[in-house]
Amino acid sequence: MEMLEEYLRGNPRKKAGTEGEVVEDSRVPNATRITGFILMGFSSTPELQTVCGLFLLVMYLAVIMSNLLLITLITLDLKLQTPMYFFLKNLSLLDVFFISVPIPNFFINSITHNNSISILGCALQLFLMTSFGAGDVFLLTAMSCDRYVAICCPLHYEAIMSNGNCVLMVGVSWATGILFGALYTAGTFSMPFCGSMVIPQFFCDVPSLLRISCSDTLVVIYISLGIGFCLGMVCIICVVLSYFYIFSTVLKIPTTKGQSKAFGTCLPHLTVFSVFIATACFVNLKPPSSSASIADRLFSVLYTVLPPALNPVIYSLRNTDVKCALRSLQKILCPRGSLHFCPWYSASHFTTKLCNY
Repeated sequence: MEMLEEYLRGNPRKKAGTEGEVVEDSRVPNATRITGFILMGFSSTPELQTVCGLFLLVMYLAVIMSNLLLITLITLDLKLQTPMYFFLKNLSLLDVFFISVPIPNFFINSITHNNSISILGCALQLFLMTSFGAGDVFLLTAMSCDRYVAICCPLHYEAIMSNGNCVLMVGVSWATGILFGALYTAGTFSMPFCGSMVIPQFFCDVPSLLRISCSDTLVVIYISLGIGFCLGMVCIICVVLSYFYIFSTVLKIPTTKGQSKAFGTCLPHLTVFSVFIATACFVNLKPPSSSASIADRLFSVLYTVLPPALNPVIYSLRNTDVKCALRSLQKILCPRGSLHFCPWYSASHFTTKLCNY
């Protein structure tokens, strides 16, 4: 990588042609304008890069399978046709799309040893990750409102969280995420890039793109960041207020069993929201740097993999309804005579009594 950067500094007038080449930028003296990028990934050693790619592929497949299983259970089981599970199904769908943007691309790059990406490809990657990530935040905020209504206003729950209102909330979450992703991407790529074309990550991130920007004015990107910050703060405030009233109401429940049940439906959502916000802030709001530390790469992996992995795990391990839905699907897929040979049998055998009611 050092040789590559030294080559770029020594050849500022190279004519543009293929991905990763640079041309002289007449608007910025003694600078070169980039027509493509190189994603550094985790290592400059091809063998180690391939190992990292295989590791992330295994994690990716596990996350995809668990989220698709959760989507299937919620779609097929009649007991799961409630607003909470409707939101959860859309959250799993967003997570599938979100993790499918960077991981497969990095895996292909790691086995082909070709880390280049065009500006269009980088812009598309940034747009999709920003859109699905923002949609996640808005949908998690809608889920906190659902929990607030369910616990604090149970008598009005069916009227407030009607099918029409739920569809409207989900549609607004998707649409707002896409609009913000488009604005954010347009603001980032409205400025010219120059200097080193190396991005010290395995996907296109905004701090790296800001580092290689040669624009004197970053008004558009600052406006995009300001809008994103305001939207994020609105979501955080809504979640904090919702859970303030939720916890106040739950603590007034006289029985410990009732409190445990209420906390059991809220803490998983609060965990997913907190992890996603924390990792997203670290990845997207860190100061621009020419090289990524081990912590930067670790948080990048956590940002792309951990929230989608947590979603099906924490919503199903302590959720009796999901366990029963899994048991019902298992009975359909595995005949009674061959039940002991079903790969899911031993894992879900302990839920048999719970589902026989």
